[in-house]
Amino acid sequence: MEFVKPRPNFPKRAVVTSGMPYGNKLLHYGHVGMTVRADVFARFLRDRIGKENVIFVSGTDCYGTTAMEGFRQVKNKFNSIADYVKYNHEQQKQIFLDYEIGFNFFGASALGRAGEIHKETSEYFINTLNKNGMVSTHGSYQFYDKKLNLILNGRQVMGKCPIEGCVSEHAYADECSLGHQFMPEDLIDPISTLTGDKPELIKVENHYFNLEDCVPKLTDWLNSIEKDSDTAPFMIKELKEFLKKPEIYIKREFLTKFNEIKENLPAFTDITKNEKMPSVTIQFEKLTDRERACEILNKHEIRYRTGKTLTPFRLTANIEWGIPCKDINGLKNQTFYVWPESLWAPISFTKTYLESINKSADEWKKYWCSPDAQVYQFIGEDNLYFYGPAQQAMFMYMNGKNPSIQAKPGELRLTKICPIKSILYMNQKASSSGSIKPPMASEFLKYYTPEQFRIHFLAMNLANNNVSLSPKAFNPDAKLEDADPMVLEGNLLTNVFNRILRTIFYSTQNNFNGVIPVAEIDEQTMQACKKAILDVERFMYDKKFHQVYNAIDVFVRNINKYWVKEVADADQEKLKKITANTLQMIVTANTLLHPIAPSGTENVALYLGLDFNKCFSWDYIFENFYTLLNKDNHNKLKTLKEKEDFFKKTDYQLNEMLKQKK
Repeated sequence: MEFVKPRPNFPKRAVVTSGMPYGNKLLHYGHVGMTVRADVFARFLRDRIGKENVIFVSGTDCYGTTAMEGFRQVKNKFNSIADYVKYNHEQQKQIFLDYEIGFNFFGASALGRAGEIHKETSEYFINTLNKNGMVSTHGSYQFYDKKLNLILNGRQVMGKCPIEGCVSEHAYADECSLGHQFMPEDLIDPISTLTGDKPELIKVENHYFNLEDCVPKLTDWLNSIEKDSDTAPFMIKELKEFLKKPEIYIKREFLTKFNEIKENLPAFTDITKNEKMPSVTIQFEKLTDRERACEILNKHEIRYRTGKTLTPFRLTANIEWGIPCKDINGLKNQTFYVWPESLWAPISFTKTYLESINKSADEWKKYWCSPDAQVYQFIGEDNLYFYGPAQQAMFMYMNGKNPSIQAKPGELRLTKICPIKSILYMNQKASSSGSIKPPMASEFLKYYTPEQFRIHFLAMNLANNNVSLSPKAFNPDAKLEDADPMVLEGNLLTNVFNRILRTIFYSTQNNFNGVIPVAEIDEQTMQACKKAILDVERFMYDKKFHQVYNAIDVFVRNINKYWVKEVADADQEKLKKITANTLQMIVTANTLLHPIAPSGTENVALYLGLDFNKCFSWDYIFENFYTLLNKDNHNKLKTLKEKEDFFKKTDYQLNEMLKQKK
């Protein structure tokens, strides 16, 4: 007896979020590529559980040192920093629209009604966390440029990341470009970007979330999700690194010096596992002990690196361009640090969207605080620290002093994190701040259609591996005869699906005067459709988008094979049946492709004469396609002109094809 795997359970309501681009930049391919995956999933959920039950939000991350530094460099072009981030916000918004990314709301954390609600939400968060005993106020080191008499913001300091094994090109005051967090005093070789001098360290008072106290709760959370089919294994591995006790790695060349002063260090354990390793590993019970040890090692000029661990998570800062934080624990004149307020920004955007459609002030809780709802957050690997330990711990402690990882109804729930590995460029790491700059998203649309871009990024196995983007149009070493990797998966639309669509339309127009013939659909055809539907549903649930693509690819190619095989010796009566079977598979394929290629598939549905209230809804996905036809059309197809395509190629691609033929 064949084992039938149970279908996955989807929530009744869902919020989908994607990583927020900073307010100092336009979008490159990586921003859009990650957001495409979130958009495909949000569109799938709208079809699967009803569009009225799904909210897809993101926005421009307006505040913080990145915006300040960007504005400083171009301030002669704008009247204010608010005008600067507004300009970038509008450009970002348009690019997402150009790629058919269908947000319910794309806001800006500093602008308009979203900005007002975000300020209220920020106050609500810090006051609640403080009430629950998770906010501490203490001095920490920040960099000071003596020449300018200025406390430097995070992006005005450059150095080397102190985390062992880090390969980042850039490290800032307390964070490197790969997302590693560390104490400012651990930054290696700091330099002020304003003067080129080595800045001093001075102590400045700020508010912190006591993240290092949350290891037991976070361990429970990781254990609870580790075996879920939709949890990325690499995420568990990386986040467990942050839950380790504080460690220091000391180069063996400094071992003699270290042995001379080790008695002066706070209590530690030597956990070196291999005597042949280039460094010795010592471990401390508390972060404060490790930081004291670092001071002593620095004093004796002993080189070291630190390991990943949880550090106090800064909630406030001392910069002007930030959300004002009201006086707490006697500390005044604070603004919110950009990272924590960006973590609750999706809640602010959800509230703003629901208000815009005239919902009550508490409606957001049905999506963020209900057991039958789920929040899915699509992020890059380099932001795992923030959306993992930092966000999940804060969300837990919004519910009380001794929270559970399983929130009660009405309490803020933990989110489902959907991370991706790095999207390389020509097999190299590219970033806006690195030596290899990524092409801007707007540039791709000169050579590739949004649908080609979307399906290419969907097919990447980014849940498990770093994947390189190698578009032929941007490759100076590409030869004319070389295939373009960027359009490989898009050929499923522009070649394979187009081919069977044209075939069925022209055949119906020529043989049945454009009217769909009535015939009984084979059970074998219905079962093939059902298998494709259930495969795609399972892979979508698990966020294994490359397998979603593979399942649809096989199914669509099989439609073509079926037609070619069966039509060869078909008489008029048999052709009716073949046409009905083929249309059943086409309608199924069109529904499965809808989240990936929305405009093209909706055009197909229009030409087929399908009822738009039914044809993309999974409430009807297993039904005979005749029940999905718009009755007003009387089964009449819209006439397809000769050589007309539903899924296009760009002029650049058509010209390349002509060159190859010559």
